[in-house]
Amino acid sequence: MNQSNFNSELLFQRNLKEKRNFLDKTKAENWLENLFAWLFCTQEECLDYDSFQEKELILRNELQTLLKQSEVVSEIDFTNRFFESLVAIHSDLLSDLEAILDFDPAAKSRAEVLLAYPGFFAIFVYRIANNLWVHKVNILPRVLSELAHSKTGIDIHPGANIGKRFFIDHGTGIVIGETAKIGSNVKIYQGVTLGALSVSKKKAKEKRHPTIEDDVIIYANATILGGNTTIGKGAIIGGNVWITESIPAQSLVYHKSEIIVKTKIEYNNIIDFSI
Repeated sequence: MNQSNFNSELLFQRNLKEKRNFLDKTKAENWLENLFAWLFCTQEECLDYDSFQEKELILRNELQTLLKQSEVVSEIDFTNRFFESLVAIHSDLLSDLEAILDFDPAAKSRAEVLLAYPGFFAIFVYRIANNLWVHKVNILPRVLSELAHSKTGIDIHPGANIGKRFFIDHGTGIVIGETAKIGSNVKIYQGVTLGALSVSKKKAKEKRHPTIEDDVIIYANATILGGNTTIGKGAIIGGNVWITESIPAQSLVYHKSEIIVKTKIEYNNIIDFSI
């Protein structure tokens, strides 16, 4: 036996000792995309009710397979419960969509939001993954969340608690941690982090991420940390701030920076920005 074969066998034997989970990420991604298209009728087949029902059956069967791969014992019963809950999830998503149309001057139509807004897609995935997470499904909700993260740049843990009419604008770089709690009518811009002050494994079961109450606006690149940190109702958090303590309701928090403007004649030194 040569060295190459020996290494292959060694790796194979090590993997045999691991508990295997063969959840197919490609199938999970396809199911997620097809569920979105079916739920919001973004494809022509949804215009015919028979085709709509046929698509539902396919989605049910695909979910059963994914749940079985996720080691859910009664995947058929769970699939039935999940589809029963879709009416409520759909209602929440419609309120999220309306919030975008109400607040974003660039949003011209429902179709534009459905087809071109990464923030809405990330919220859709969160609400689906959160339903699975709450019902103790293993691995699949995290896989779905990471698929949304890779597609949109928005990282929302499925364990977060997010209220109605959630609005994400642009979205790239947003991070929302597992124990974050967000109220209704909250608006978040790109680069916002709702994170933990400590990454200690001992605190895994504690509330590590902040609470954001109703009607809060958080502008770009703000960082809010800590499980005891609460942003009060109606507060406005300006861009680039760093917050680790609670903020009272109706507050305005902003970062003050100084920008100096000079003419080239006043400032004779040559600045070289090349890297």
